Amino acid sequence: MVQRLTYRRRHAYHTKSNRTRIVKTPGGRLVYQYVKKAASHPTCAVSGARLNGLPQRRPSELSNKVLSKKNKTVHRAYGGHLSHSVVRERIVRAFLIEEQKIVKKVLKLQKSKEKAGK
Repeated sequence: MVQRLTYRRRHAYHTKSNRTRIVKTPGGRLVYQYVKKAASHPTCAVSGARLNGLPQRRPSELSNKVLSKKNKTVHRAYGGHLSHSVVRERIVRAFLIEEQKIVKKVLKLQKSKEKAGK
């Protein structure tokens, strides 16, 4: 006859947070062993790409008691939040916008000199 099993904690429903495995103890008994949820990789907030160089942890393990700040970031602007390609794209876009402003200013000056010359 098969041994009956009961949950060891006070959570009686078969949910994602209450997953178990059946394990045989050295004494020959079958008991439930609770399985933790699998952690997902950190992803970029804009592109959704996986962020390299960061550990795959559950949110509760990301506290400063368990994992220090240097293990949760990358030494770059927006490191640990945005992927390198997104940061590069933002920098290039900002640079081009500034260049465009300068070109507009120069063209405006040339136009005013041209009108003054006539």
